[in-house]
Amino acid sequence: MTDGVVKMDINGILKQLPHRYPFLLVDRVLECHPGETIRALKNVTFNEPFFPGHFPHRPVMPGVMILEALAQAAGILAFVTAGVVPDSNTRVFFVGIDKARFRKPVEPGDQLILTAKLERSFKGIWKLSTVAYVADVEVTSAEMMVSPELGPAHQPGSSG
Repeated sequence: MTDGVVKMDINGILKQLPHRYPFLLVDRVLECHPGETIRALKNVTFNEPFFPGHFPHRPVMPGVMILEALAQAAGILAFVTAGVVPDSNTRVFFVGIDKARFRKPVEPGDQLILTAKLERSFKGIWKLSTVAYVADVEVTSAEMMVSPELGPAHQPGSSG
């Protein structure tokens, strides 16, 4: 960590998210500014489990998977901002999505840059603006709402 900027390799990500293969969709955190923004990376490879069926003659990453990757990056931002390393009692729930737009197909060989910006938080709901890029071209964007659920050890007034 330098100047408050957090970076993570896959081992750090595995500590921050409960997701595992084949549903873990963040490969690296390039930079995370707690309480502000995150920029993460997803390498899109031909051996992704969804490509054989979506579509056999022209593999395209499903939009819902891009949104999930963005939500996972937002979840990392939420936990880092809260100063929490999740345990079996902590989660971030995806509670809403608005204004989702898909501008360009994502194909095997692409590198998705996943960004999320914390817009506000109110009563345990965090609103974020998210954008996914391939080679500096916006491919997907959405406004998301997530709710970090902290386990008993992380609640105010607890000793953990």
